[in-house]
Formats: sequence, C-alpha cells, structure tokens
Amino acid sequence: MNRRDFLLLGLILLAPAPLAAAEDEPSMPLEWDQLSEEERRLLKPFAQRWNELPAERRERLVRGARRWAAMTPEERTRAKERFERWKQLSPEERSRIRSRYERFRRLPPKEQERLRRQYQRFQNLPPEERERLRNHWRNMPPEERRAWREHCGATDDRNGRCAKGM
Repeated sequence: MNRRDFLLLGLILLAPAPLAAAEDEPSMPLEWDQLSEEERRLLKPFAQRWNELPAERRERLVRGARRWAAMTPEERTRAKERFERWKQLSPEERSRIRSRYERFRRLPPKEQERLRRQYQRFQNLPPEERERLRNHWRNMPPEERRAWREHCGATDDRNGRCAKGM
C-alpha cells in the first residue's frame, strides 16, 4: 500500500460519522463485485483480501467510502488535515482517543445528543473564550473536575449548560 492509499484509507476510517443511524442506510453490498465503481476505486487497497475481511469491517469501509464520496472539497481538505494530525499522535494518545470514542458510543442517544450540543455550543464561542475555558479546565485540580462532572453530568438545560450553575 503506497502513501496515497494509506492516507485515503485513514481518511475513510476517520471521517466523522453521519448523525443518522446506520439502519437508515440502504443495505450494504458485501461482495467486491456488488460495490459501485467509485466504491471499488476508493477501496482498492482492500481488493485482494476483501472477501476475507469480516462483514462488519467491510460495512464500515463501505460506509466510510460513501461518506468520502459525498464530501465537498472543503470537507475532504478538513478530513485530510485531521488525518495528518492523527498520524502525529503518539500511540498512547490514539489509544486514549479511541477509548473516549468507545465510551461515547456506549452512551444513550439522548446523552450523545447532549454532548454534541455542548460541543457545538463550545465551537460557536469566540476563539478567545474557548481558550479561556480550556485554560480554566487545564488549571482545575482533578478533584474539582471530578466534582464538576458529577454535579453537571447528565443534568443540563436545553442549551447544553450545567443547570446547577457550576
């Protein structure tokens, strides 16, 4: 696999998942010859061993290829930048991120939506305010962070803020 194929593969796997549930998608073609020409082009690095891959892996790869094909040029640029940052992370950092992602996926849908709203609200803040909040969190003692999480946890107002005023 050359560098370009490796980069494309990483982008497919790391592209943000759509918010819609997987059940809403049409059934996944799992045989190589059932894939569209575009899907086969994007998934070419897997062609030789496609039939040996577990069905779940093939489904993830097809979903990723479909997301990539549906992206705008700007979205693809952002995805490439994210992948470049991902490659620069240490194995420990990657492991920590994967672990957080798995914890997020196990949360109830309402909790996931609450966290998405909070994240979006944070992203909409001016850069100076985001940096101020990041610094405040970094300087917060671990026991205070823990207390904040327990206090605000799943209790928030409709805007994603802690309803208890912390």
